[in-house]
Amino acid sequence: MKHLPISLHLLKKAIDTANDGLVIAEQEGDDTILLYVNEAFERLTGYTEEDILYQDCRFLQGEDREQEARKTIRAAIEASRPCRVRLRNYHKDGSPFWNELSITPILNEEDGVTYYIGVQKDVSREVEVEERLAAAEQRIQELEAQLRQAP
Repeated sequence: MKHLPISLHLLKKAIDTANDGLVIAEQEGDDTILLYVNEAFERLTGYTEEDILYQDCRFLQGEDREQEARKTIRAAIEASRPCRVRLRNYHKDGSPFWNELSITPILNEEDGVTYYIGVQKDVSREVEVEERLAAAEQRIQELEAQLRQAP
């Protein structure tokens, strides 16, 4: 594989102009501490880098801590494996959004996890469409059941 030289400036510019939020985090005990967030993350969440660096990223779920996706994330981190989940996060202003989060561990030379890369995408619109579709399908089933019971 040929390695092309790339400047840190170009790399940062590429990451910051990405459409999806990107974070780099470090595991410290039970906490996943944010070390870097790109500009798309700031736009997505409303938080600036200064607001959130060196905090555990769980603050994005606010008080909404009982989400199944959080268990999936925790299991993936404990097993040092990647995962992709959807979870409800909250903007800085408190409004919710659905986040498709992909987490990938970065391994050191001894295959130990040193950092995690998180890619975040707002999928609120997709979730809303899925919920509407599920509600419509439920209504159709109810109507079909009524038709079967009609004389």
